[in-house]
Amino acid sequence: MELDQLDLNPRVLAALKRARLKTVKEVLCMSAPDLQRRTGLSSPDTQRLLTAAATHLRGHCMLTALQLYQQRERFPAQHQRLSLGCPRLDRLLGGGLPLDGITELAGRSSAGKTQLALQLCLAVQFPRQHGGLEAGAVYICTEDIFPSKRLWQLIAQQPRLRADVPAEVIQSIQFGDRIFIEHAADVDTLMECVSYKVPMLLSRGLARLLVVDSVAAPFRCELDSLDFVARARHLQSLGATLRQLSSTFQSPVLCVNQVAEAMEQLGPQDEHLRPALGITWANQLLMRLMVDRIREEEEAALGPGSRPARTLRVVFAPHLPPCSCSYTVSEEGVRGTTALDTGQLHSSPAKVLRAQF
Repeated sequence: MELDQLDLNPRVLAALKRARLKTVKEVLCMSAPDLQRRTGLSSPDTQRLLTAAATHLRGHCMLTALQLYQQRERFPAQHQRLSLGCPRLDRLLGGGLPLDGITELAGRSSAGKTQLALQLCLAVQFPRQHGGLEAGAVYICTEDIFPSKRLWQLIAQQPRLRADVPAEVIQSIQFGDRIFIEHAADVDTLMECVSYKVPMLLSRGLARLLVVDSVAAPFRCELDSLDFVARARHLQSLGATLRQLSSTFQSPVLCVNQVAEAMEQLGPQDEHLRPALGITWANQLLMRLMVDRIREEEEAALGPGSRPARTLRVVFAPHLPPCSCSYTVSEEGVRGTTALDTGQLHSSPAKVLRAQF
């Protein structure tokens, strides 16, 4: 912002002009003594100038958490969510995925991670009144080919899954035309994709969701050629780029992640699984979700013909407590079934905290 737009004494403005200082940023990047020497202003005038510049950048006055909640209509982006396409799953996540930040979806193979990611690629295309963002999705595959056959099956089943949406609304959406697919088998290709290709789609409003499936694959492929310091640097760079994209374009970022065995932990098998990439990657996340299938003995007790249940668990999030929900994967998509309270989680609170690292 130009300094002449601030409410300052004409004498101060004249001194700034003589010193060739034009913007608020230039003023705030200088210390008070340096600014005083360069402009020739008195110490009180210099302090008033710095205060005026800082007050303008701050914008609104400080608010308490209660005031933010009571005035949440003033901050719609902070409270808007992307629906998962299922009311039960949306309730578990407080309405869906936040628009600003990286959400990780981790779990073992066949737990339903890709199924949920595909469902989100369709949910984002719905109108806002039905939980969508009226835009497409970017899907980056890093290890397997894109499951196009399953996608078209989900598209055909949308009227059954989204019974809450009028049929004419579903028919008007060209789901297949607004999913942009990229393949990135190594770290350099992935970074190039999120640094150049994805911003072009987001800036044009063609997409409002980014899915990386999976984020660990490029780093695991290059584990031998990268030392731990270099890998951490690449992870930090990737996380910073994804967070900037999400914040700039108010677009959720979903990163599917693999899990690794934590051999030092004792207990049932599903309690010593932890997401890959370690604490460096965990520090980049806004929210971590984990999915898992029920144990083999529990699956056998369901009987023949029963659909095996899976569990979606909130490991950490700034706006949610640890909680979980059972869900099933069927022909029409992912549906939540029974919500579980925090006392029914597989992991104890201590193990939930350890899972973050």
